[in-house]
Amino acid sequence: TIMHKKENIGLVELATMSFGQSFQITPMQMATTVSSLINGGRRVTPHFGVRVLDSKGKEVEEFRYKEKKNIVSEETSATMRMLLESVVSEGSGKNAKVEGFRIGGKTATSQTLPRSANKYISSFIGFAPADNPQVLGMCVIYNPQGVYYGGTIAAPVIGNIFENILPYLGIEKQ
Repeated sequence: TIMHKKENIGLVELATMSFGQSFQITPMQMATTVSSLINGGRRVTPHFGVRVLDSKGKEVEEFRYKEKKNIVSEETSATMRMLLESVVSEGSGKNAKVEGFRIGGKTATSQTLPRSANKYISSFIGFAPADNPQVLGMCVIYNPQGVYYGGTIAAPVIGNIFENILPYLGIEKQ
């Protein structure tokens, strides 16, 4: 992550850091961290595929990735899944809902520096199914015009993607 130098952290920086502003991480770091929190506490090396299939659907190659265990306990991971599902079912991420599927996620809206420029980064990271995550998606919108809340403009993008891919992945409606 990119953080303030300790000697440059004043009261404003300390306050804004407490709710996720004033430091930076890459989308890949975010996806890796969220995955670790919701998959039972295992840090899996980031990747974009799990297997190669031929034109008939027969597996040609399976990929293996390193794991680090005990990032959080299974109990903490279960609590995180439950809390993040409530963000979508009844909170700021409700625009990511997909009828018949349990989705979890988190919205984010951050102001960029200098704050006087009134520029934002809006995002939503979501996963499904909420009780047994199989897929993670993230939408990041840099400098949105007009409405800039992550739950309003980024969450629906992931909801739309999940609506299309969950049936394709064979994930059953609940």
